[in-house]
Amino acid sequence: MLRAALADFVTLIFPRTCLACHQSLTRGEDHLCTGCRAQLPYTDYHRLPAADNPLMRRFWGRVPVQHVLSYLRFLRRGRVQHLLHQLKYQGQREVGSALGRMYGQELAACGLGADVQLIVPVPLHPRKLAKRGYNQSDSFAEGLATSLTVPWNATALQRNSYTASQTRKSRAERWQNVAEVFQVAQPAAVQGRHVLVVDDVLTTGATLEACAVQLLDAGAAAVSVATIACADR
Repeated sequence: MLRAALADFVTLIFPRTCLACHQSLTRGEDHLCTGCRAQLPYTDYHRLPAADNPLMRRFWGRVPVQHVLSYLRFLRRGRVQHLLHQLKYQGQREVGSALGRMYGQELAACGLGADVQLIVPVPLHPRKLAKRGYNQSDSFAEGLATSLTVPWNATALQRNSYTASQTRKSRAERWQNVAEVFQVAQPAAVQGRHVLVVDDVLTTGATLEACAVQLLDAGAAAVSVATIACADR
């Protein structure tokens, strides 16, 4: 009783707000308010057979991936874009970890994390990492790892080149931009394991494809992909 009263007092002085709409959270709400949780555009692709998952098609004939998973649909000027903007540019690392924990709970409930043995985030170039101060994909990876009870390794993959933004590039341009950018820095960490490589947004899949190729070449037994959101190509 005393603990609940103290929590209410702290919330009154330092109100917790929803990461999506910035309205005050009520008791029992965590990170996202009930309204935003209900209205977020979930993909639910993890509930579909792999053959029916439209995201799998972005990798067909390019690199063998076991699962392609994305939590939310990216809609411009919507809640998801706002969440990602906070995560990438406003220093709100907890957005990634919170969404990772939430999605990880859903994946675990469906049994999709049972055979994953390592989670690896898409790395930032050291120069961009120093400028931002953190890797937004690593925050998401940490949240997933917590819910799936799977280890994650933020340094198994490294980015060797500083590449231009992918935002306005075609698929061919995106692939050319990242084809030789990534390298497995710790082959022993991935060899013989099913690796889940994670990023913030899946668009054409070129970045994740390049990472998957390197992981498989380094001896990973299988590679799956998971992102916070997926965008139309």
